[in-house]
Amino acid sequence: MASTQNPPRNGEGDRAKRGGGGLQTLQRPVVYNARKLRRKMTLPEVLLWEKVRTNKIGVKFRRQHPIGAYVADFYCAAAKLVIEIDGEAHDRGDRPQRDDARNAMMQAAGYKVLRIAAVDVLKDLDTVLQTICAWTNSPLHRASTVPLPASGEDLV
Repeated sequence: MASTQNPPRNGEGDRAKRGGGGLQTLQRPVVYNARKLRRKMTLPEVLLWEKVRTNKIGVKFRRQHPIGAYVADFYCAAAKLVIEIDGEAHDRGDRPQRDDARNAMMQAAGYKVLRIAAVDVLKDLDTVLQTICAWTNSPLHRASTVPLPASGEDLV
């Protein structure tokens, strides 16, 4: 008589060897949080997103993009630029210290952080867009295209 084997229960078998089962949202909580934040954007974030999403600035932006343990409001990979829209709550309680720690982590990882007050987005969106253009077009914020001198050549 051949022995029949029961199918593996949840969490057993091949999946358990590869790191276990579980919901995808529990495996990458920062991605789940970013997706949730995309659905619940504030009015200044929505207004800015409508302007930068169509690539009118000349570079591509992502919204609510995970970087490390944090989620950036907007991110431009070409310029390694993180844009944070700061509402009134960023001035209260321990938020300034948390924002400073977030900035330090992102800058240590090589990102440039631009913080914009939500009031500025609501009052003068064109000036905010000009500021973002200046940050993305600045040679300090993008890889240099100047060729390096060949070995043996002196710099003049």
